[in-house]
Amino acid sequence: MNATNDLRMVFVAAGAGLIITLILGPFLIPLLYRLKFGQEVRDDGPRSHLKKQGTATMGGLMIIGGTGLTGLLLAGNTSEMRLLFGIMFGCALLGFADDFLKVVLRRPLGLKARTKMLGQLLLGIALAWGAHLLQRGTVIVVPYIEIGLQAGIFFYLFVILVLIATTNAVNLTDGLDGLASGLMAIVSGAYVIIAWVADQTPAAIFAGALAGSCLGFLRYNYHPARVFMGDTGSLALGGALTGLAVLTRTELLLLILGGVFVLETLSVIIQVISFRLTGRRIFKMSPLHHHFELSGWPEVRVVCFFWLLGLCFAILGLWIAPGLG
Repeated sequence: MNATNDLRMVFVAAGAGLIITLILGPFLIPLLYRLKFGQEVRDDGPRSHLKKQGTATMGGLMIIGGTGLTGLLLAGNTSEMRLLFGIMFGCALLGFADDFLKVVLRRPLGLKARTKMLGQLLLGIALAWGAHLLQRGTVIVVPYIEIGLQAGIFFYLFVILVLIATTNAVNLTDGLDGLASGLMAIVSGAYVIIAWVADQTPAAIFAGALAGSCLGFLRYNYHPARVFMGDTGSLALGGALTGLAVLTRTELLLLILGGVFVLETLSVIIQVISFRLTGRRIFKMSPLHHHFELSGWPEVRVVCFFWLLGLCFAILGLWIAPGLG
C-alpha cells in the first residue's frame, strides 16, 4: 500500500472501531445486567458513588471487540498486529479473571496479588520476546535528547516493569464515569501520529482502532455510566498502551503522554508513604480524582478537567517525540 492508502486505512480503523463498539453496546450491556455482572462499590469510597452499585461491569469487552475485530481485519496478517492484540487480549484475560472472582464468585479481593503479578510478568516477557522477534532491538530511547541506551538482557526487565506500571496506572485511573476511556482515546490518538511518523502502519492502525473503540465505549460510559469497563478493560488498555510504546520505542515518553495516569499512581504512592511514616494523609482520598471529588468538584467537572490535562500532556509528548518535536 502507498502512503495515501495507509493513511486511509488508519482513519477507517478509527471509524470502524467506533462503529463496532457502538453496535456492541445495545447487545452486551443488557446481557451483562441479565448475568448480574454488577459493580461492587467500596464502602470507603466517596458516598456519591454508592448509587453506582450494581452498574454493569466488564464492559471493556466492547473495547477489546472493537479494537480486535478492526485491527485483525485491516492488518491482521502482520506480526505487529498479532503481537499488539495478543498482549491486549492476554491482559484482558487476567482482568476478566479478577472481575469474575469479585463480581460472580463474590470474592472482594479478586485475584491474589502474586497471581496477578505472575500473569503480568509472563505477559511482559512475551511482549519483550515478541519485540525481539520483530527486530525492535533492546535500545531504550530517552525523550527530547533522543539518546539511545543499549539495555541488552535488561530490556526484558524494563518491559516487564513498564507493563506492570501501565496496566496498574490505567486500572487506578478507572474510577469515574468516562475518565479512563476518555484519556485512553487521547493517548491512543497521539500514538496514531507517533506510529505513522515512525512508518509503523500496523501499529498506527491498531492505535486508531483503539482510539475509536474507546470513543464508542465512552457513549455508554460517560456520566451517568450505563456500564463500566472493569479490570477486564483497564488491564487490556494498559497492555495495549504498553505494546504501542514498546514497538515505537517510546516507553519513557509514555510517562509524558500518559501524564494523568502517572499523577494518579503517584498520588496513591505518596498517600501510602505519608500515612505509614507520619500517620497523616496528603490527599483527602487517593487516587487523585477522588481528592477533587471530596473537595467539592462535581464528577463531570473532575473528568473534563482531567481530560484537558491529559490532552496537554499528549501535546507535550508529541512535541518532544522523536521525529515530531
